[in-house]
Amino acid sequence: MQAEYRAPELRAEDRERTLRAHHYEDLSKEIPRPDSVSTTFLTDCLRAAGHAGVEVLRFNTQPIGTGQIGHCLRYQLTLRGGDGSAPARLVGKFPALDRKSRISGVLMRNYLKEVSFYRELQARVRIRTPRCYYAAIDGPGPSFMLLLEDLAPASQGDQLQGCSAEVADAAVQELVGLHAPSWCDSALMQHTWLDPATPEMLRFGRALYAHNVRGVLRRYGDHLDLDEATLLANVGRSRAAPFELLGDVYSLVHVDYRLDNILIDPRLLPPRVCTVDWQSVMLGNPLSDVAYFLGAGLLPEVRREAERDIVRRYHEGLCKAAIRGYSWERCWHDYRRGSFTGLVVTVIASLMVKQTERGDEMFTAMARRHARHVLDLGAEELMCLEQSPRGSKQRSERDHRHSGHAS
Repeated sequence: MQAEYRAPELRAEDRERTLRAHHYEDLSKEIPRPDSVSTTFLTDCLRAAGHAGVEVLRFNTQPIGTGQIGHCLRYQLTLRGGDGSAPARLVGKFPALDRKSRISGVLMRNYLKEVSFYRELQARVRIRTPRCYYAAIDGPGPSFMLLLEDLAPASQGDQLQGCSAEVADAAVQELVGLHAPSWCDSALMQHTWLDPATPEMLRFGRALYAHNVRGVLRRYGDHLDLDEATLLANVGRSRAAPFELLGDVYSLVHVDYRLDNILIDPRLLPPRVCTVDWQSVMLGNPLSDVAYFLGAGLLPEVRREAERDIVRRYHEGLCKAAIRGYSWERCWHDYRRGSFTGLVVTVIASLMVKQTERGDEMFTAMARRHARHVLDLGAEELMCLEQSPRGSKQRSERDHRHSGHAS
């Protein structure tokens, strides 16, 4: 069954950020493929978004991005008519060209999640996202298409190179616009595609991690220090963090919030960032997004100097957004707990997509940086939260030291 997006009525303050996606009236028509997108289809999408009288005469395409699960094309449009407000460029997103990656996209519900985010949740969050003109999927996929705003000259971050502390700070503060509007909102549970953790899912995730980590260590182990490799192996045997049920503090989380999935406009100070690739969005610990970004996006020597101040500003942003009863000490504890997120994503994702040279470089960098992040924060002790009262006392003392009360 094909599901297509008919955009809801937006609040006045959202109208400038989020355009209505195109609703295809004839559901018997197939979802466009890269080779079947037509001038008629693009014209219909623009007119449905409010650009009356515009016509797409022709267009050129160019592959963009480095995604592992999706395939993106930039459309350069030649337009006629209208009032001049229609965009001359759009971006189409389709399933990956590689069969293994497409299968993973279906099994992990990546395609369903991303289309559902734009259809159901984009308008309620404040984090910057591209305007959506069309969002359609056939069941869980792999057949789907998104037609999105082209945010050039903003450009994709470089996961391998890393970023400056200024860019990292801008990216983390942007997360307040995702987390605060969805903070502990039980109504989000009705969106079953968000996959709140269940005991069965945790068992599956732990088993998948334990299975994959052997292959990850074979593939990338020579590039890891001994303590980093040991940590990766031990995570799969943990009965606590990171494989835990949804806690008392939760929100929408991007899950894969890293440089490759944000677009940065360096012309502005601070840099403006916009978030793409919503194919892993779920309910979880909001600080997992923060820790994941800082752990992968900053080189360790930069992160150690900058992370506490960045996380403090994020916490201040939550307070300004009227989030109450969430202390700085709890925030820092959840940040330490969230540092495991990058290890889990790296181990599970790296063996589920097509192996490429850049992919190997990226996953090696992620494995090293995320492991070092956990070790720098002393967060490996959180894998043993349920051991003993004495252990709880030691953890509390350690949290106190790491929260900034001791230099």
